[in-house]
Amino acid sequence: MNYGELQATASQVRRDIVRMVHAVQSGHPGGSLGCTDLLVQLYFDTMNVNPSSFDMDGRGEDLFFLSNGHISPVWYSVLARRGYFPVTELATFRKLNSRLQGHPATEEGLPGIRVASGSLGQGLSVALGAAQVKKLAGEETWVYSLHGDGELQEGQIWEAAMYAAHHKIDNILSFVDCNGQQIDGPTDDVMSLGDLAGKWAAFGWHVLSCDGHDFEDLQRTIQAGHARRGTGQPTVVLMKTEMGKGVDFMEGTHKWHGIAPSDEQLDLALGQLDSTLEDY
Repeated sequence: MNYGELQATASQVRRDIVRMVHAVQSGHPGGSLGCTDLLVQLYFDTMNVNPSSFDMDGRGEDLFFLSNGHISPVWYSVLARRGYFPVTELATFRKLNSRLQGHPATEEGLPGIRVASGSLGQGLSVALGAAQVKKLAGEETWVYSLHGDGELQEGQIWEAAMYAAHHKIDNILSFVDCNGQQIDGPTDDVMSLGDLAGKWAAFGWHVLSCDGHDFEDLQRTIQAGHARRGTGQPTVVLMKTEMGKGVDFMEGTHKWHGIAPSDEQLDLALGQLDSTLEDY
């Protein structure tokens, strides 16, 4: 896709997010809106994937793991728009017997989902296991993972970080959503993360940074990460984003971490998001 097509797709995904959360008055719109551009970039431009022949093994294709699983609306929308399952199924989000649960799960067999997630801190361990298997199998594929910045307060993240450096897992790109917000407030108030770049570097990772809302910068950064293959060093991308991106009254505040818009707020949000594709 060119930049215009990526931007149009991202706008439609944001429309899906606010409509899904509004419909059931439940879900997490803030982080979903903030990470939309990354997931659109990965699934529509970067990753080698096979939506029409999805299987749990994922041999010969790139894999993505969403560690901060509460932002499932953005992942579901991107998967549907990419062809993993019908776009109309987005209307079942968080409803009884739906495959689109509040946190991604595997028991209902939703294509695109290879591990249940949402228990914060666990996703990096899973992604590293998958990346190590692909290295042992001699694949030239990539594994990508996404984590919230507040999630880095979990100790398991740093255990996994040590493991990756020790085992020289250099076929992974892990993104941290650096929006400075978490459920109870700004990360600096809840538990300051300090010098994140310095922390990751001290754990043996190569550190990159980018603007998570600039497709050109995302592409440059991903290419720089790919160039690190063969160095024996894992790579993390500290991605600056705005929680609630695209909807002005949701931007930059933790208050939209996990609440749904009213009817009036939905209309205001949709009025700010262009649509070149069809709503579900």
